[in-house]
Amino acid sequence: MCLIIFAYKALPGTDLVIAANRDELFARPTEHAHFWSSIDSETEILAGRDLEAGGTWIGVTRQKRFAAVTNIRDPLKHEAKPKSRGQLTLNFLKSSVTSQDYCESIKPDLNSYAGFNLLAGDGRTLWYMNNFENLCHELSPGIYGLSNGILNSPWPKILGGKSQLLELMKDPDNLSTDKLLHIMQDTAQAADELLPNTGVPLELERTLSSAFITNPERQYGTLCSTAVILRSDNPSYFSEQNYTDLGDCLERHFFEF
Repeated sequence: MCLIIFAYKALPGTDLVIAANRDELFARPTEHAHFWSSIDSETEILAGRDLEAGGTWIGVTRQKRFAAVTNIRDPLKHEAKPKSRGQLTLNFLKSSVTSQDYCESIKPDLNSYAGFNLLAGDGRTLWYMNNFENLCHELSPGIYGLSNGILNSPWPKILGGKSQLLELMKDPDNLSTDKLLHIMQDTAQAADELLPNTGVPLELERTLSSAFITNPERQYGTLCSTAVILRSDNPSYFSEQNYTDLGDCLERHFFEF
């Protein structure tokens, strides 16, 4: 997962509004979003599944638990790590512990994972954690953006995504997963002077600057977009739009729960 734009308790009766893109190598085997149970838990998890490592990049449960993870881009660190970042989300979703307790529990094990950002919401609080700054804290209500740097890094696609989400939420009666997915399909690349410096070549930095990424030369790009609206007392919605290697739309999966 490489871009998550989300609003936390920014609308009455709505806990989370999320628009996200998963950017990945095309060859990595994946199952599309569905309800599934992990081997050691009876909790139904609504998420896509990484078939290589068994975890997920973003998911929710019927109890309105939420978790998502993004990589932190750091070309200076290439060493392999023993644990998959997708297990961070899976382990939280199948548990019943609070967001705070979960984040505190994995602090001693941070070096077992490559660079990550983690969001964990238990229906009462939402916590953010990364192992770049070794930071763990509760988020206050507001609009946030997360990509492959730290939370709310001033990257063009984060700033643009937050602005679009804010505009969309001005008319909450028309808020929908379709409109959230549309935000994630923006292919506009940022001007060179606005690009972050993450240590990759300039041409690649340009390609990665758009919300929606198509990079068939590297066999990498946006493989799915996810939109979530979590409400405490009303039905919640989860929608996943899948894409081909060239960025064309495939199946869309929609769930109300």
